[in-house]
Amino acid sequence: MSIAKIGIDTGVKTGVAVWEDGQLAAVESMTITKAMDFILGHYPRPQDCKLYIEDARKWIGFNGKTKSTQSRLQGAGSVKRDAKIWEDWCKENGYEVVFVKPMGKGLKKSADEFKRITGWQGRTNEHARDAAMIVYGR
Repeated sequence: MSIAKIGIDTGVKTGVAVWEDGQLAAVESMTITKAMDFILGHYPRPQDCKLYIEDARKWIGFNGKTKSTQSRLQGAGSVKRDAKIWEDWCKENGYEVVFVKPMGKGLKKSADEFKRITGWQGRTNEHARDAAMIVYGR
């Protein structure tokens, strides 16, 4: 069995995608706590997977060097905090993690474009698609 690569798109709606044996095995969206439960439930042995997590802390646009509205700054702070929560969770549970720059997954994909690129036929939202693009082809 190969090691599963799990993509995480942080946020209120956390995108989770699994790349295993050369294909997408799951593309979903859920709360951060459900995402953690998903990983623990499907991959209880940390050596069976590697997590790739979008890290807003690596995006220059979230460090205050650009002008943004108050709500955008609050949202930025939220996803930055999510990345720290994931970092702590991975350490506490022994999961290997790679933090990916927000643009490391490429531009946002529409549902049709995502299906064409990946072959995934299930329903998705932008968060699930973003998570999938983090691990697609790894």
